[in-house]
Amino acid sequence: MQLHYLHVAYNFSSSSFSDELIDVLATISVLSISTRRHISQHSSELSLIKATKLLKVIVMKSRGIVQLIEIELAKAYLHKALRYKDSDSDFIYCLANVYLAVLYYTTRQYQTAIDHCTLVMRSQDHSQCSSHVVQGEILPKIDDDIDSVVGLAVFYQHIRRAALNHQQTQHVAVFSTEMFAHYLHNRCLSITQTSANVELCRLGKCTNSTLVLITEVLALKSVYHKFHYRPITVRNCRQKSLNAAELNKSELVELLQKSAVEHLTIYRQLLTQDFGSVATIVTTDFEALYAYKRGDYQRCLLLSTKNVHTLLNATCMASMFTFSMFIQMFDDDIVSLTALTLIVDPECKEVSDNANVSQLTVSLYLMTQCQLMLRHSVMSLVSTLDCIEDAQRRHPADRTLDHLILKMTKRKILKYIT
Repeated sequence: MQLHYLHVAYNFSSSSFSDELIDVLATISVLSISTRRHISQHSSELSLIKATKLLKVIVMKSRGIVQLIEIELAKAYLHKALRYKDSDSDFIYCLANVYLAVLYYTTRQYQTAIDHCTLVMRSQDHSQCSSHVVQGEILPKIDDDIDSVVGLAVFYQHIRRAALNHQQTQHVAVFSTEMFAHYLHNRCLSITQTSANVELCRLGKCTNSTLVLITEVLALKSVYHKFHYRPITVRNCRQKSLNAAELNKSELVELLQKSAVEHLTIYRQLLTQDFGSVATIVTTDFEALYAYKRGDYQRCLLLSTKNVHTLLNATCMASMFTFSMFIQMFDDDIVSLTALTLIVDPECKEVSDNANVSQLTVSLYLMTQCQLMLRHSVMSLVSTLDCIEDAQRRHPADRTLDHLILKMTKRKILKYIT
């Protein structure tokens, strides 16, 4: 799965953020997201359904990189729902914006969450929203009050079912879109502003309808004792989806790469357990490469130096591939050098030995680059130069890419010294 993550990250980086790539990533992350067949494959309702299915997966997981990837995917589907023409339907418009507000709140982007709540609060007509509600059981952690309200509502449903001897009763762990938008809006304001004054007047007016949900009564009761009243004027108009809140492609690419590196490190550890007796395998080469990519040169130097000392006397060692899905992890010099080999011989990548470099070569390159970035002394670079010459002797002549990278690394040191 992690190689697929790198492949999708590579495509995100090199091309536009297409709906097809989002579907591919969703399939990789949470298997198949099935939907009703009668729904159009290009409709806001389909995207909304996919987003809610992702929310069900997200709420079941502890906080981690994979969950953050799924949160970004859910955001992508919700933004996609708002782009379709049929998103003019009020319930889709309101639900998509409420769930987007919830997800941005979860990732601590409180101002963006406030903006999406405001779009719902400014909507002119909520008549279509009454039959389409915010599902409490698929909400990530908001606060203790919402958790308590949902828990009490479920308990109330259980007692009612037992008392009335009904097999099924109306689901009660839900909120209206308007009321929840107001609640979350107030919650974000209480976090981002020094004053605790929030908009309770309009929050109370959300329940002035024929249908009053038990969750809304409980939620209102839980917040009235916390906040003071300060009226805020909200214009009654609809705005288009926030352009500034569109999915951050670079953030998703970074999450995919980080997740891949973590699992590739575990893969190295498993290789060491199985083949450590016949080969010398370091387990932190991908971690060092990712640290270098992120500009953490001290950590990269620490890991790479340790790896070089481990690998210099190795008779057999593992390799790192430079296929397209991996090349995104390297810097411009390695990418350019790999591209030159393709210009000379376009078919060289078809032979795996021409598309990989040893762990020692990569570690020496990273070690050198970090020393240059951190302006290490000439003596430490001379010591690294000796290691490079030793590595050149150890690699067979047919390891073309290894020799090219080692030669380039050597020239970098000599140029710096002279």
